[in-house]
Amino acid sequence: MDVSLADLASQLAPVDTAFFFDVDGTLIDIAPHPDAVEVPSYLIDDLERLLAAASGALALVSGREAANIDALFQPLQLAVSGVHGAQMRLTPRGELIEVSHPLDGTLRHALSALASRFDGVLVEDKGASVALHYRNSPSLAPELEAEIARIIAVDSRNLTVLPGRMVFEVKRRGHDKGAAVRVFMAEPPFAGRTPVFLGDDVTDEAGFAAVREMGGIAISVGRRLPGADFTLSNAQDVRALIKRLAQFAERRD
Repeated sequence: MDVSLADLASQLAPVDTAFFFDVDGTLIDIAPHPDAVEVPSYLIDDLERLLAAASGALALVSGREAANIDALFQPLQLAVSGVHGAQMRLTPRGELIEVSHPLDGTLRHALSALASRFDGVLVEDKGASVALHYRNSPSLAPELEAEIARIIAVDSRNLTVLPGRMVFEVKRRGHDKGAAVRVFMAEPPFAGRTPVFLGDDVTDEAGFAAVREMGGIAISVGRRLPGADFTLSNAQDVRALIKRLAQFAERRD
């Protein structure tokens, strides 16, 4: 259900909460190209304040690569899960763990070649996955999906296609945002807290399921997704919630 920022903030005391944020469409606004997104400077400041209020129990859980996330939010570095759980860094300055090895080079080349066959398709090769964005040509979705399925059929037991907002992403089975949340929640400073996951796309539903299994809260952004407890209108509301939580925590101190 829809919820006011004030009511939601009252349920998310930073001292007791483990925060998990998707990036695109959740913390920052969607852009026509992944490299065209903008991170407001005030958001970096507010995340740093919320990180302190939550004693470090805050992580970014994204389809982006960890290095790309770090570049977007610099100089702030956070605990992070990149490429849908294929990369994990459990603490802000900790070691980056590669949960999944890069996809086979021949497979990645075949998927990348689809950009030359389908006008308007953008290929993003992340090593552990390959994302094919079709935001500029939405009508291509059925044909593009069929071609991707044909390419990965040679190893369908180990590979899967993760559909998202105007994107199909090929990755190995066995890792997703829900698995990443479970890893975080088994370690300090996340362990023992109430987990909250905020996301805007079907790729975030695994994260929703994970936090709800642990008695936490799932918050969808922009539209009501299955498994969500509450809905916020847009990324601007998420940024306002973060600011409110940080301010409330500082007043209590």
